Amino acid sequence: MRVPEGPQSAGAHASAFVGIGLMCLAVMTFALTDTTAKWLGGHTSVFVVVWARYVIHFLFSLAVFNPWTVPGLLRTRRPLLQIGRSTLLFLTTALNFTALQFLQLDQTVSIMFSVPFFIALFAGPLLGERVGVRRWVAILVGFIGILLVVRPGGGGIHPAALLCLGAAATYALYAITTRMLARTDSSATTLFYSSLVGSIAASLPLPLVWETPREPLMIGAMLGLGIVAGVGHFLLILAHARAPAATLAPFIYTQIVSMIALGWLVFGQVPSPWTLAGACVVIASGGYLLVMEHRSRPAGA
Repeated sequence: MRVPEGPQSAGAHASAFVGIGLMCLAVMTFALTDTTAKWLGGHTSVFVVVWARYVIHFLFSLAVFNPWTVPGLLRTRRPLLQIGRSTLLFLTTALNFTALQFLQLDQTVSIMFSVPFFIALFAGPLLGERVGVRRWVAILVGFIGILLVVRPGGGGIHPAALLCLGAAATYALYAITTRMLARTDSSATTLFYSSLVGSIAASLPLPLVWETPREPLMIGAMLGLGIVAGVGHFLLILAHARAPAATLAPFIYTQIVSMIALGWLVFGQVPSPWTLAGACVVIASGGYLLVMEHRSRPAGA
């Protein structure tokens, strides 16, 4: 016999639905960020695009998270790990934005969905987590899905796909270091260092590559790039405040719908059957890995 849900249970379900909605909105903003970055990359240096994404995002975030409104924001017990994690996120952005200049949006997002496989690979040596036989099988199946998208030797995709794979690997390391920092530092501190270090790193090569945007559309796109990225990360924080990570994780894959739609609307790009088939395989195996990770964690973790 089914036990009727109490007010607390109903409230938790409602909160979870709100979290899922916020997560779907967040990944839509990430798709819009990649679309804007790809368009800007056709008009200016990718270094300028990365700089605009980080500096404007940092200034936008500063209005919400700063040392005056959040006392102790700069205090961290692991400063080197904070800098390393932020550098990994910067590398992910730089590699992904570069790959976007040569690949279709649906191709890049399909390859980036390989992040759970890299996390499973790196979690063993870095976090001491055991990777069982079923996880290895899921990783192998996911790798086959990536091969369907990339089709090495088949002349079907640009070598920039390797940059996208590199971005997935650095993002996996970023996710693992985020988990490590969660034990000692607040989310606000970690978020602040991400945009600060990224802004500094993006500004270093700027004198060598700067191209002053003269068209109002380009200036608006650069401003929008940073603001939309900032809004996306803020929505992500709100989503995780309302629902468990294991509940939200599968909805990351809804990003491919936005990427396909924006690729067609903005660039007239239609995904190939190989890309769609590979994306389905990667999503299925990645989703299985997420379920396995959720089940392997102790209750209340």
